[in-house]
Amino acid sequence: MDAQIKSDKRGRKTVVAACKEPCAIERGMRILGGKWTGSILWHLKDEPVRFNDLTRMVGGASKKMISDRLKHLEAHALIEREVLDTKPVGVAYTITERGKTALRFLDELRKWSEALASS
Repeated sequence: MDAQIKSDKRGRKTVVAACKEPCAIERGMRILGGKWTGSILWHLKDEPVRFNDLTRMVGGASKKMISDRLKHLEAHALIEREVLDTKPVGVAYTITERGKTALRFLDELRKWSEALASS
């Protein structure tokens, strides 16, 4: 139930049925709202990507930041990590079906942001 705001006769506002826990939007933002998180998912949308390639694709983010975001996404089952049987050992990341559900609104966010930049 969403919080509601009521006004009394004097115009003073009070909150009725305030949220006791994060709403659905806040819960989603806690998962996807971290810096670089959306970009990482977007770069994984087409095929598995090795860690070092991903760090080059997401310019401006440190390897530690990428690593932290990948662990976060993996903990929420949005991506999968695969240790490759190569020398030296490599790691590749793949978006899961659950992670793909975020791509539609990430694409809308991309379009919205591009429209803002061009106006």
